[in-house]
Amino acid sequence: MQISDRPHSPLQTTAVAETLTTPPPPRIATVKRATQETQVSVTLNLDGTGICQVNTGVPFLDHMLHQISSHGLVDLEIQATGDLEIDDHHTNEDVGITLGQALAKALGDRKGIVRFGHFMAPLDEALVQVSLDFSGRPHLSYGLEIPTQRVGTYDTQLVREFFMAVANNSLMTLHLRQLDGINSHHIVEAGFKAFARSLRMAIEVDPRRAGTIPSSKGVL
Repeated sequence: MQISDRPHSPLQTTAVAETLTTPPPPRIATVKRATQETQVSVTLNLDGTGICQVNTGVPFLDHMLHQISSHGLVDLEIQATGDLEIDDHHTNEDVGITLGQALAKALGDRKGIVRFGHFMAPLDEALVQVSLDFSGRPHLSYGLEIPTQRVGTYDTQLVREFFMAVANNSLMTLHLRQLDGINSHHIVEAGFKAFARSLRMAIEVDPRRAGTIPSSKGVL
């Protein structure tokens, strides 16, 4: 009898059945950050349905975080307090840092994920393309040309700072490119929506990967 023809023992059969029926561990992470400038708490569920509870004290940032949750289908809970009497910079950046760290923690060793994501999102006249890679090599190429200094009370320079913080702390390569647009709100929101859909694609579990690292190097 060849080795491959030998029947499985009951213990082997049970082990195989348990492997097939055991659900994957939840991809949920909570990260807290406290400095003399801000206090931030982020809870992230990568396998969520778009439930979002955020309060950063920066209304436009809250609106954009809702886009990430809704279009990325991740559950997101963020509470932040910061030195908003100075400006929004520290709160904006520290929320990005903490969200990026939560992404990295929830992804763990990144086994089985698609890894790459890309999407092109329109919002009226605005069109923004995002490509991202959970490569383990943080990088941001930022190509949004926002024509006004502010959207409401939000300083539009902070959009780049937010995405830089997320990319650096999640070890993500991230490209944002504006293809069209003249309205500042539309451009920024299209960027966040494109990011959300790209994120959704990249974090999906690929059944063909069978839990392996999505890299020819065997590590990310």
